[in-house]
Amino acid sequence: MPGIPTEAGTMTRRERERLMRRREIMEAARTVFAEKGYIHATLDEIAQRAEYGKGTLYNYFAGGKEDILFAICDEIYDDLCQLIQDAFSPQTMATKPFRDAFHKLVTSWIDFFVERQELFMIVVKEAYRMTFSDDRDKAAYFHRQGERVVNVLIPPLESAMQAGVLRPLPPHSVAHMILGNLKGIQMHMCLHAGDDCREHTHGDPVPGSFEAAAAFLTTMLCDGLLAQSEPYLATNTLETSQEA
Repeated sequence: MPGIPTEAGTMTRRERERLMRRREIMEAARTVFAEKGYIHATLDEIAQRAEYGKGTLYNYFAGGKEDILFAICDEIYDDLCQLIQDAFSPQTMATKPFRDAFHKLVTSWIDFFVERQELFMIVVKEAYRMTFSDDRDKAAYFHRQGERVVNVLIPPLESAMQAGVLRPLPPHSVAHMILGNLKGIQMHMCLHAGDDCREHTHGDPVPGSFEAAAAFLTTMLCDGLLAQSEPYLATNTLETSQEA
């Protein structure tokens, strides 16, 4: 799967021009995918939007439309990893409680999704389609990307557990649970909002505004459903998870 070229101050003019053209092609593809959907978008339309010949697109993306999609996915997952790193940066963790950092992550995640709503939905659909296809390489690609995001979230969770802020649960499982809920709230906001997440007004179970939705998810994941603790159940659950 193609990756994104690494930017460096030592790049030659030719390398900078190639990077610029690559970005222009990807930006054109994002627009066409958003307008037509991935399945119905054609390489000819992408080339026309980018104002390059179709042959030029193959020079940068040998696998055509599919390679462009994977390059876009690479960037999206890069950005998601960066969101987590920014939310739990050393500066933030040194000056703010874990709950505030977590709330920042949820808010940033929702905003990131809404700003790229059409493209994000296309990526989600294609990820599911390819993950459950017979092509093991494509399925493995999306699995690796998902695990990459999980692995970026694990260190701040481990630090919070070691500091006694979070319960000492398996961090890998906790990371999966958090990311699963973030994806779930994205889908809820869009499925109940018609064509635009910004018009989301349903009051149950997710409040309408981004801030209210972030506060809701932060409360649910940090405080849980119980109105008060149940020591026996909590102890048994923790012992079971540690044995597993």
